[in-house]
Amino acid sequence: MKNITLSADEILIEAARERARAEHTTLNEQFRRWLSDYVRQEGRADAAVALIEELRGRVRTGGRKFTRDEMNER
Repeated sequence: MKNITLSADEILIEAARERARAEHTTLNEQFRRWLSDYVRQEGRADAAVALIEELRGRVRTGGRKFTRDEMNER
């Protein structure tokens, strides 16, 4: 595992450490989780765009345009 150095406001760091302690973890572990989630977000966004493109080829509306209210109906 590689070490990195980050800079942040001291008050913010201490508040984050206190929250991590309350959650029975460390600030370091929380950062690792955040970093992992951050990297996965791009993959999820790419997958969502790919799904939208795939659906555009399959779903037909007959040229009809839907209103915002119609699209949000459940």
